[in-house]
Amino acid sequence: MKTIRRVLFFFLLTISLSSVYAQDTSNPWLVSVGFNAVGLQGNLTGSTPLLESDYKSMSFGVPSLSVFRSIYGGFSLGAQFSFNSLQKESSGSSTKFSTIEGAIKYGFARDSKLSPFLKAGFGRTSFGIANEDEFNAARNATDTYFGGAGLSFKLGDQFSAYVESSFRSTQDAPEGNYFQHILGVAFKFGGVDTDGDGVYDKKDDCPEVPGLEEFAGCPDTDGDGITDKDDACPEKAGSVETNGCPDTDGDGILDSEDVCPEQAGSAEMNGCPDSDGDGINDKDDSCPDESGPIENKGCPWGDMDGDGTPDKDDACPSEAGKASNDGCPEISEEIISEMNESGLMIRFIASSSVINGDESKEVLNKIKLVLESYPKSRIVVKGFASSDGSKGYNQKLSEARAASVKEALTSLGADESRIKTIGYGEDNPIGDNNLAAGRKMNRRVQFSIEKN
Repeated sequence: MKTIRRVLFFFLLTISLSSVYAQDTSNPWLVSVGFNAVGLQGNLTGSTPLLESDYKSMSFGVPSLSVFRSIYGGFSLGAQFSFNSLQKESSGSSTKFSTIEGAIKYGFARDSKLSPFLKAGFGRTSFGIANEDEFNAARNATDTYFGGAGLSFKLGDQFSAYVESSFRSTQDAPEGNYFQHILGVAFKFGGVDTDGDGVYDKKDDCPEVPGLEEFAGCPDTDGDGITDKDDACPEKAGSVETNGCPDTDGDGILDSEDVCPEQAGSAEMNGCPDSDGDGINDKDDSCPDESGPIENKGCPWGDMDGDGTPDKDDACPSEAGKASNDGCPEISEEIISEMNESGLMIRFIASSSVINGDESKEVLNKIKLVLESYPKSRIVVKGFASSDGSKGYNQKLSEARAASVKEALTSLGADESRIKTIGYGEDNPIGDNNLAAGRKMNRRVQFSIEKN
């Protein structure tokens, strides 16, 4: 019962540690050497019995040797040999002991500092006779079955220390049970590292290119944490989001496609900024902080007179005017009133469109000067007639009088395209047509501004 409890203890210990990483998977061969301790579990019966009461509870000896070869996954096959001497309690004499066995071993996980394993096998165990001068391993040899568990502690890439315990049962001559414990060191070898980067080919995702252990043997030339094989720009550091390519200004546009790689911009501007939002990127914008048209290199058009009409569209850039008059000032209502008063002084011969008198010429000169002062204003010359004669006659007469004033102004140098004429006949009288003085007042012209 005591023996069963011990075997169960070691089995449960190994299972509890199975989540810890296990032995190296890259080096298939494992050679170990150590010393062993043997303790009888009851009497060994046979022609030469070994009584548990005659021997010390535990005997230590050397060597213990083993060679194992990985075959699949965590399984490996091997052979092992141990030599010891069982010391008698009373006389100090000893019984020599040796065992040679074949075994199968399984590691629950691999490639870590702490590696648990299970082991089982079959072999031959020999017990010599106390005080014999020569030890013959073939004498008293008995078949032996065993099972055990152990832990391996990684000391480097190829070296490890280990401890194991096994419960053994001999079948005859002598027959019985005993424990063997081994403490030793092991050397792993046989792994291949083609590119010499310290990562064995079996675990190297890039076995022919030197790389880094943290990247499973693959290189990361630009040091951005993305292996070259997965990096779209292996020689320029980038991020996972940009597939390993650089985006220096962080605007989401790769440097290789960014016209302004060091200034955050937009895709519409090919990665360049447009600070004033006028659709021209800052590097091509002569006024990057002021919105302006592309025809003026991104600068706003000037407005020297501040009238809201850009100088480029302003026929009078140094005089505030109105957009409806091409940026030029319009003739004011006061001036129109004066012109209309002057219009009353333009005299016509009765029943005629002929302008009469020096006073009329002075008035025409004044009107011509007004047109020159307001070069973009256009005027309307309105002709009127008295009620003498038929209505149709008076209509034609009023139109002729307006045309006569236009012709007179044109002859003084005014632009005829800026003068429009219209006749109102005997309509809109300002004097009483029943009186001679009133009819004289109605034979007149008046002026107004032509609106766009």
